[in-house]
Amino acid sequence: MRALRVSQALTRSFSSSVRHHFQNRVAEKQKLFQENNDLPVHLKGGTTDHLLYRLTMALTLGGTAYSLYCLGWASFPNKK
Repeated sequence: MRALRVSQALTRSFSSSVRHHFQNRVAEKQKLFQENNDLPVHLKGGTTDHLLYRLTMALTLGGTAYSLYCLGWASFPNKK
């Protein structure tokens, strides 16, 4: 009896029927990204894109600085 319930639950969760109907917003996004407003494409999404861009740049610069520090530290042998 328990195996029947488990198989029914799995069948329902992997069913091919659509439960959520999403609105197609491709035309809106195309209009947003194709308008000529002198912004690079990676910043046309708004505030979220600006924040993600800044975070990515900060992590990239921080990682570069840290790797250069480690390279400099490793290039000088310990004095004994």
